[in-house]
Amino acid sequence: MPVGWVARAEEVFLTTQSNSVMTTGGRILVECLEIQGVERLFCVPGESYLAVLDALHDSSIETVICRQEGGAAMMAEADGKMTGRPGIAVVTRGPGATNAACGVHVAQQDSTPMILLVGQIGRDMGGRDAFQEVDYRQFFGGMAKWVEEIRDPARIPEVISHAFNVAMSGRPGPVVLALPEDMLSGTCDEAMPARRVEVARPAPSKRDLAKLEKLLANASQPLAIVGGSRWTEVAVAAMRQWAASWDLPVACSFRRQMLFDHLDHGYAGDVGLGINPALKDRIQRADLLLLIGARFSENPSQGFSLLGIPDPGKLLVHVHPGAEELGRIYQPTLAINAVPETFLEMAPSGPCIGDAGSTSTDGRAVTAHAEYLDWSGTPPQTPGDVQMGDVIEWLRDNLPDDAIITNGAGNYATWVHRFYRFRRFGTQLAPTSGSMGYGLPAAIAASLRYPQKRVVCFAGDGCFQMTGQEFADAVQYGAAVIVILVDNGMYGTIRMHQERHYPGRVSGTALRNPDFAALARASGGHGETVTRTDEFADAFERAANSGIATIIHVKIDPEAITPDRSLSQIRDRTG
Repeated sequence: MPVGWVARAEEVFLTTQSNSVMTTGGRILVECLEIQGVERLFCVPGESYLAVLDALHDSSIETVICRQEGGAAMMAEADGKMTGRPGIAVVTRGPGATNAACGVHVAQQDSTPMILLVGQIGRDMGGRDAFQEVDYRQFFGGMAKWVEEIRDPARIPEVISHAFNVAMSGRPGPVVLALPEDMLSGTCDEAMPARRVEVARPAPSKRDLAKLEKLLANASQPLAIVGGSRWTEVAVAAMRQWAASWDLPVACSFRRQMLFDHLDHGYAGDVGLGINPALKDRIQRADLLLLIGARFSENPSQGFSLLGIPDPGKLLVHVHPGAEELGRIYQPTLAINAVPETFLEMAPSGPCIGDAGSTSTDGRAVTAHAEYLDWSGTPPQTPGDVQMGDVIEWLRDNLPDDAIITNGAGNYATWVHRFYRFRRFGTQLAPTSGSMGYGLPAAIAASLRYPQKRVVCFAGDGCFQMTGQEFADAVQYGAAVIVILVDNGMYGTIRMHQERHYPGRVSGTALRNPDFAALARASGGHGETVTRTDEFADAFERAANSGIATIIHVKIDPEAITPDRSLSQIRDRTG
């Protein structure tokens, strides 16, 4: 080989090396998140991803430090619910990942786009049961839409782009990415970041729409149930107008009540736990049922009892953005693979005259709405000095329509679902998965994203203490959430079932609680205690005027277990 050729090759190599820009995997990752429009992420710091924390130091992304990974993951999930783009949580390996699993499960059950980034052991240590080693594909495989480990920093842009696509497309859900610490700290040539991801919006065919129009025209008792995710404010407004054109009663699936204005003349109520018997009967009598965005899983279907499986026993139109969900449980008469907005853009209008919100006094929609008002109007009186019904009535009369209401799981939530009036899209954050502890992290995420809005969290005493340490996050980041903490000194839902199945044999459900108002003050927030109904309004006004995170500790009688039956009535099987 000629000597001159060798010298020239060496010169080219050295020039290329000197012109190349080397960067760390951690920095590439953060740059990719910035390109995807990530404004905020939630994390608990860990040594396994120090390179990411270093890159965040110079980033436009706000880093919210949480107290426990479960809270961080729930905040990310709530952020995904609000934006329609993946909420981001970053946690360390092993215990950090296992703690975060509760938030991943919420995202899976609630069809929420979310990405969990998990620090991982070094690439040369796998299979040795190294310190905090977990096989994330195995651990999250049945819970997440996709689990991957990035072993080469040069592939970070590719994997992040795909993760956003998977998390948002079809039926949205969580993606988990494992990040070996030596990959994050290692360097490579600066990679070309991918463009911002926008996913496909499936739409109905003309043939589907023609068949839908015939089904609606021939139905005498149709009913629509809206739910799921991938809704927008535009879609919610269109749903209201479209339903009015067909005189179509509309119900909301479990914990998706913000998808239809509760004071619209066609709103029929919520299809979830503690369903209005009249609405349940209406579903059973319907000759055409439309599920729009909803999967109609266990809770809304009343334990899979309202429809036959797989033959639903009635005409069923199922509209869903995930093709894999159509026919998964119920065989629909008409399956339409579409996101709510594209479906409603193209759906045929009905013959009815008048706009949504009409004051017409006849028609099937108005009748269904009257049944809802009868069920949710004046709350019943319950044992004790604090009447939760009166509390909810005060809130629905005094909170602005754009107030965001969050909750976790527990009997206390029944009062919110039945008696509060949701008026606008984006005003409810609640887990269809039934996860305790969700309300506070969700409220913090909501307050950080919409600091101009009033954010109210409902939590039971047991529910709050699942993630109560995150109250310190609200104080640290100036999230002026108001927590209405309903304290009955027990795990109320479990106690209710315990008394129903094993009357008088109380075991494992009693709680001895702290002074939650004092806990709020000790954390740097505002605290109030309410022991009588007439104390609540003033306590709430002081909380709102404080401008800081607040806990209103509401002490209720343990007997006031549900709006309709006391604990003693359940135990004695009366009432």
